[in-house]
Amino acid sequence: MSEIAEIIDSLENRIEKLFNKIEGLENNSMALKAELEKAALINSTQSNQIEALKSENEALKITNSLLGGEENKRDTKLKINSLIREIDYCIAQLSD
Repeated sequence: MSEIAEIIDSLENRIEKLFNKIEGLENNSMALKAELEKAALINSTQSNQIEALKSENEALKITNSLLGGEENKRDTKLKINSLIREIDYCIAQLSD
């Protein structure tokens, strides 16, 4: 009978260790999920900032070229020609 009691005690100890390990893993999992959500939020915020900076950079390039910057004169001329074509198309549509 003593052997059976020892086996049962051993099993109980192992089961308790497993439950403790499961609880620790669940806590770790929850912490990792929270960290992942935080990282996703930071990533989203930074993506929005990047897009805003790209738009601002493009606007600054156009402004610089309109103010006489030598680097982007060709781009400015192309943009102005594109805008003129769009205006001419709109006028033609209104005339019809």
